[in-house]
Amino acid sequence: MPPALTISQLYKKCDSSLFSFSTTKELEPLEEPFGQKNALDAIDFAANIKQDGYNLFAMGTSGSGKHSTVMNFLQKKAKSQKTPNDWCYVNNFKDARKPIAIELPSGHAVGFKDDMYELVELLKEILPTVFEGSAYRNEYEAISQKYIEKETQIFKYLQDEARKHDISMNATSKNRVTFAPVINGKVITASEFNAIEGKEKEEIEQKVNEFEKIVKDGLHGVNELNKAQRKELKDLEKKMTKESVESLIDEVRSKYKYSDKITAYLDDLEDDVIRHVQDFLVKPDEMPMMPFMKELYTPSFSRYSVNIFITHEENTSSTVVYEDNPIHQNLIGKIEHLSQVGTLVTDFSMIKPGALHKANGGYLVLDARKLLMQPFAYEELKRALRSKEIRIESLAQQYSFISTTSLEPEPIPIDVKVALIGERILYYLLYHYDPDFGELFKVIADFEDSIVRSEENIHLYAQMIGTIATHHDLLPLTPDAVARVIEESSREVSHSLKFSAHLRTLSDLLKEADYWAKKNSHSAVEKDDINKVLQTRIDRANRIQMRLYEQIDERTIMIDVSGSAVGQINALSFISMGGYNFGIASKITARTRIGKGEIIDIEREVELGGPLHSKGVMILGSYLGSTYAKNIPLSLSASLVFEQSYGRVDGDSASSTELYAILSSLANTAIKQNIAVTGSVNQFGEIQPIGGVNEKIEGFFDICMRRDKNGFYGVIIPEANIKHLMLKTEVLEAVEKENFAIYAVKTINEGIEILTGIEAGEADEKGNYPPSSINGMVMARLEEFSKNAKDFYHKKNDGSEQKDTVE
Repeated sequence: MPPALTISQLYKKCDSSLFSFSTTKELEPLEEPFGQKNALDAIDFAANIKQDGYNLFAMGTSGSGKHSTVMNFLQKKAKSQKTPNDWCYVNNFKDARKPIAIELPSGHAVGFKDDMYELVELLKEILPTVFEGSAYRNEYEAISQKYIEKETQIFKYLQDEARKHDISMNATSKNRVTFAPVINGKVITASEFNAIEGKEKEEIEQKVNEFEKIVKDGLHGVNELNKAQRKELKDLEKKMTKESVESLIDEVRSKYKYSDKITAYLDDLEDDVIRHVQDFLVKPDEMPMMPFMKELYTPSFSRYSVNIFITHEENTSSTVVYEDNPIHQNLIGKIEHLSQVGTLVTDFSMIKPGALHKANGGYLVLDARKLLMQPFAYEELKRALRSKEIRIESLAQQYSFISTTSLEPEPIPIDVKVALIGERILYYLLYHYDPDFGELFKVIADFEDSIVRSEENIHLYAQMIGTIATHHDLLPLTPDAVARVIEESSREVSHSLKFSAHLRTLSDLLKEADYWAKKNSHSAVEKDDINKVLQTRIDRANRIQMRLYEQIDERTIMIDVSGSAVGQINALSFISMGGYNFGIASKITARTRIGKGEIIDIEREVELGGPLHSKGVMILGSYLGSTYAKNIPLSLSASLVFEQSYGRVDGDSASSTELYAILSSLANTAIKQNIAVTGSVNQFGEIQPIGGVNEKIEGFFDICMRRDKNGFYGVIIPEANIKHLMLKTEVLEAVEKENFAIYAVKTINEGIEILTGIEAGEADEKGNYPPSSINGMVMARLEEFSKNAKDFYHKKNDGSEQKDTVE
């Protein structure tokens, strides 16, 4: 039998004498988490490589500190990089539906907007003055007078022709003339004209018709003169406007001559001002109308404004943007609409930037899970990274949810590194199912879950504890408290030679310890404060565990921890609910009889057993056949069941326990009920490690102590699990008092000897075991089954032959 494990094997203490500080306040803070060298190197590589597709996916368990690490690293990196350029949108005077994107050096967008505002304000002041000045009036009057004289000549000619045709003509307006026949110097009326008969009337009608043609030609000439006058006056207006605005706009042109886009924009703006100069001349304040009407007649100059889209302070640094809500419009920007008279309207000033615009020239950090949960957001991100430009499009417009005409802003080129942060499963799923993912996110930063518990790392961990305490304004920790935190961290990862790299768990522990320390008026967090946190956490979450214990105490759940029984054994299960983990004992029973070499897994037959549990049971059949029935048929039928199990059973950690129960039943040898078992087994009878070993041991320990604190109890675990042991103090005390023992075994033979107190037995050269050993008794029983099965078969066949003969 292997000896019971010692205290040092059950719990690896952290010696507080390793620390030379009185409290963690004396320690230098860490600037980055330790133990994550590979992840930090990956982040550095992704941030510095300039090739396409080398975006970052930082993966690890939630709360491992990957988000803060990535943000801190990129923010430091961004400080050494140049400030990205500014971007603004301006009106497209040729097509208002397609606003123009203009790039300016960092910090210049605000100045450009101010310059354009001042230009428009100057135009508002200067243009009315120009058109009220004497130069414009003199030219205007000269042109008007010229055309008045020409019109006068036309009307004088018509008057002369009227007299020649004996017609009286009156010009009521420039385009309307009335006339009537004249006889003997008198204008005749319509009734008098109708009274005339014969040749005289025909002569008068002929003269009227001739004169009517002359009038038409004359009025046509007047219309042509009016058109020519309007054109000349318009040309005068344009000339005066151009002379007035050109010099003002030239000043802006010279200031921004480095930008061809701004130069072209100013050319279009100048043309627009010339075309719409009347907007600058309207004076609604002087119009006799109601105030609300004046608003309708007041021209809008918003088309000349500048929409500052993205701006930065000059000579600062690059940008790092984290978008907490990466919906489609928050990612690529949006176009807002305004309701006017029941209609949705928009213009270039309502274009709003998204996270990609804000991070342009820098870094964008996104939560992968949040991104994938938002419709269209992930696809839009990929499209932007592939095309290297951001095109703002409304989802409603894309999918024809609304019929309102929207804008098509000019796309903006981007140069941005994207860092996705998520759990490992998201990375593997995306890589497997999305062909674009591997091309766009080529760099992985995989954050470690645990760190080797070396002396160097222990000191670094103490610094990390001090850093977190300072960052969250918590009380510092004493060396004993730090040592206790390190021990608990090892228990967190179920490994005595490592401790957890999960920063959120550590931070939560320190915050709760700070609460209890302050409540107890401590000047620093002490070891007792850490223990208080751990105990109160258990008390808050262990209701179900306590109810199960009570049912065991009341024998509602039938668990025996004393005496011995054939074919019955206590197995240990691991339960995790809502972040709280605990172990519980379960009774496994086995019955054996003559059969066809099958092991019936009752859990599987009723569809309560999972595939891993079924796999473990099938391994048992292989072990029994290869160990005890190499030369004879395995004429065995065995049934296995978890007694009082009403839920799904999965995992193979009870396979060795089930094998012990079968061996006990075959050898007809009782198993000690005060010893529980956990561990899986392979086809060669080797015991393999399992998970949750600490919780399983402590669960059985609690059950036993509730029965009789003075009894002796034990647990058999795989030898490979020794390094995972970090048991609670009560278990250690019981081991020290020899009320509890933990045995680590390598093989089934070692385990069965502990459980029965009988030698397992080694096979001789012929494969036979000592008759008094467990293996010898099992083999004898299986040989008996085989012989009885053979005799039964022959007897049955002989009976059948005799019956056939009689017939």
